[in-house]
Amino acid sequence: QVQLVESGGGLVQAGGSLRLSCAVSGRPFSNYVMGWFRQAPGKEREFVAAITGSGGGIYYADSVKGRFTISRDNAKNRVYLQMNSLKPEDTAVYYCTARMGSVVRAASSYDYWGQGTQVTVSS
Repeated sequence: QVQLVESGGGLVQAGGSLRLSCAVSGRPFSNYVMGWFRQAPGKEREFVAAITGSGGGIYYADSVKGRFTISRDNAKNRVYLQMNSLKPEDTAVYYCTARMGSVVRAASSYDYWGQGTQVTVSS
């Protein structure tokens, strides 16, 4: 009943920027906490950022704080991740995710997942 589709990944040089977008189907969109996770080769999925339904609560992993910005446009059923000052260690598949209720940092607590979009940061 909820589908998420990520876009905007690609290859970028260290220090560059990318903007990821997630299109969401399902009503009402504003009831969902939305999040971004990432998974690098050989590693578990890692929390990146989350935003509450109204946009009033925003949370970041320490590793991306000050560089990444999560936002949402409820009128367009979309959530975004602006990534600046990218580093090689940011290389991963980035996933959009959604859940009902409060913000959490555990991947297992999210109910719906997109297919992922690859972000590669070269030195």
